[in-house]
Amino acid sequence: MDIASLIGLIGAVAMVIGSMIAAGGLGPFVDIPSILIVFGGTFFAVMYRCTMPVFLGSFGAMAKVFAPKAASKEDLIARMVELSDLARKNGLMALENQDVPDAFFSKGLQMLVDGADEAKLVKQLSEEISAMKTRHGLIHDAVRGWIDIAPAMGMIGTLIGLVQMLGNMADPKAIGPAMAVALLTTLYGAFIANVLFGPILSKLESYSAAETVYREMVLAGLRNITRGETGRNVQEQMVAVMPPKLQAKLLAA
Repeated sequence: MDIASLIGLIGAVAMVIGSMIAAGGLGPFVDIPSILIVFGGTFFAVMYRCTMPVFLGSFGAMAKVFAPKAASKEDLIARMVELSDLARKNGLMALENQDVPDAFFSKGLQMLVDGADEAKLVKQLSEEISAMKTRHGLIHDAVRGWIDIAPAMGMIGTLIGLVQMLGNMADPKAIGPAMAVALLTTLYGAFIANVLFGPILSKLESYSAAETVYREMVLAGLRNITRGETGRNVQEQMVAVMPPKLQAKLLAA
C-alpha cells in the first residue's frame, strides 16, 4: 500500500469538502445537471478518445497507484551478483531453474541457458522494454484525457448555464439554477483534473520510469553475465543508477 497516495487523496478531498461544509453545507455544491455535463461528459469523451481495452485497462492501472508492486533494486543487484558468480564458476547451464524476482528476469535468464548470445539477448529484451513503454504510454494518455477534457467540459457547462441565464432574465427564479450550472461545472472540472487525475498520472509516470530503470538494470546484469564478469564487477556497474548513499552502502556490503 502506498500510504502517500492514500493519505494525499483522502486529505485533498477532505480539505475541499470541509471548506464546502464550513461555507454552509454541501447542498449548494451538488447540482445534477452539472454532474451530468462534467462527470458523464468527460467519461464518454475519454472513452471516445481511446480504444475500449485501453479505456477499461486504465482503471485497473489507476488502482495500482494505491498498491504498487515495486521491485527492489537492492534485491535485484544481490541476486544478480549471486548468479554471476554461479555462472562464472559452473557455466551458464547452472542458471537453469534458478529463482529470480520477476518474469522479465526469468525470461532473460532462460535465454542465457538456451544459448542466446549477448546481441540476441539485448535485442529481444530491449524490444520488450520498448513494448512496455508503449503500453504504459497508452494508459497514461487515457488518464491524461480526464485532465484535458474535464476542464473543457466545465467550460461547456459554464456556457450552457450562461445561455440559460441570459435567456431567462425576465424570470428571477430561473437565474439561480442557471448560474449554479455555470459555476459548478467549472468547479467540478477543476476538481477532476487537479485533485483526482492529475496526481494519479504523475504517480503512474513515476512508477513506469522506475520499472523501466529496473528492467534496464536486469538487462545490464545479464549482459555482464554473458561476458563472464565477476560478481563484484556486475555489482559496481549495476549500482551506478542508484543514489550515492545507497551506492556506498551496497559497495561496502
